[in-house]
Amino acid sequence: MADESAYLDRILTIELGRCTEAAAVAASTMIGRGDKEGADQAAVTALRAAFNKLDIDGTIVIGEGERDEAPMLYIGEKVGRGGPKIDIALDPLEGTTLTAKAMQNALAVVAMATGGSLLHSPDVYMDKIACGPGYPDGVIDLDAPVRENIENLAKAKGVKPSEITLCVLDRERHQSIIDSARSVDARVFLIPDGDVAGVFHTTEAHTGIDMYVGQGGAPEGVLAAAALRCVGGQMQSRLVFRNDDERARAERSGITDLSRKYDLHDMASGDVMFAATGVTPGSMLRGVQWQGDVVKTQTVVMRSKTGTVRYIDAVSNASSYDLGDG
Repeated sequence: MADESAYLDRILTIELGRCTEAAAVAASTMIGRGDKEGADQAAVTALRAAFNKLDIDGTIVIGEGERDEAPMLYIGEKVGRGGPKIDIALDPLEGTTLTAKAMQNALAVVAMATGGSLLHSPDVYMDKIACGPGYPDGVIDLDAPVRENIENLAKAKGVKPSEITLCVLDRERHQSIIDSARSVDARVFLIPDGDVAGVFHTTEAHTGIDMYVGQGGAPEGVLAAAALRCVGGQMQSRLVFRNDDERARAERSGITDLSRKYDLHDMASGDVMFAATGVTPGSMLRGVQWQGDVVKTQTVVMRSKTGTVRYIDAVSNASSYDLGDG
């Protein structure tokens, strides 16, 4: 529908970036305070308020959790004032610990897509592998050994395996991935948290990250897939279940094949929009900067339909944000 498409353009260029900007500014008041729950709640409150100013019929499909565990922005919650039907995946503060400890690469992240376009993933773990754009289809494979993926990507890039850098969450469960990468002399970039940013790093050459591998949250996987859909790249994933409760969560989400391997378009199809605003300084985006009553932010907004990527540097008065008592 032409009118809906035009409105989605307007969301991308203005409102979507404003939503993540509001969440990031609210979270920034909690940087270094050691309160990750408080930082997350500040971002959630600001993001929900921003959504409810939009002329959309939005449904949260990836959110803070199920209704009984998340008072706001829970899975299934409706937001907006009415309009086109939109699926929303979000992480109001990706990197709560990073924010609490004033560490790098905390982000406020939102993806929007036409209704039914985003994988309704339960809040479980997910095995993931991703690389940026410009490579032949199938250059990476979730079921192939890490060493083989590195060698295939190096061949496609025209370099030695020693010139490939993997981004991996610094977790004990990833030791075999780290050992395998180092067996072919590949570089390993360990991150403490934030695997949306980890996948996102593969899309920009200046970050030096070629591939993301590892197990992290499934909701974050859908958000990362949305970003890759907008700029190109490859990603595969599979849900990981540790108990019957997690399997039941998947069934409630409408997932019947619990061992399915998802590709990028399985996780994020249709017309996808993505926005992220830096909370703390990072490799992709600057963090929120306060100068008296002036707030500076940096946001990236992207759309899969056009492949457009816009970086927005905003300078605002603090009074334009509802920061509560933060």
